Amino acid sequence: TPYFPGLLVKNLVKMHNGTVEARSNGVGKGSEFIVRLPRVHGHASAEIAPKDVRPREAAAPSGNRLLVVDDNKDAANTLAMLLRLQGHEVQVAFSGVAALEIAKAFHPHLVFLDIGMPDMDGYEVARRLRNETWGRNSVLVALTGWGQHDDRRRSAEAGFNHHLVKPPEFSSLSEILTNLNSNGN
Repeated sequence: TPYFPGLLVKNLVKMHNGTVEARSNGVGKGSEFIVRLPRVHGHASAEIAPKDVRPREAAAPSGNRLLVVDDNKDAANTLAMLLRLQGHEVQVAFSGVAALEIAKAFHPHLVFLDIGMPDMDGYEVARRLRNETWGRNSVLVALTGWGQHDDRRRSAEAGFNHHLVKPPEFSSLSEILTNLNSNGN
């Protein structure tokens, strides 16, 4: 899913009242990416940061332990960065086997889990997490490129609470995290 990290970067920059612009002179001629963020200190011109827009301060720790599992390292690291900026404690795994090892010690409140991984698919990881006493109450979110009715059925049968198709909408991620906090996890 090559567009997943790009969407997260766009959302991350938007959270900080910035903009992202991409330019290219055509196929094979390279690309230029311009990220504009308002100044945090000093005087910013009205053109860069309107007076009614203030950059966000760093989020207070949420107390949530989150695990991001994806064999696409860029996607996993980008999502983890976004979640850390929101104040969550985040661990990252790039395989199903590594996810189980990390989860055993970390006991995540929520797991964002890719389904299509080469060593052990997300369905099997979810089933194994649900078999652990500490994993029974974790919120499991399938974060995958597969979004057909049968895929959603299989994720529910494996123990997932939510099924999001890549790239996920930032609002969907936020809603899940808000519900996590309101349910006391």
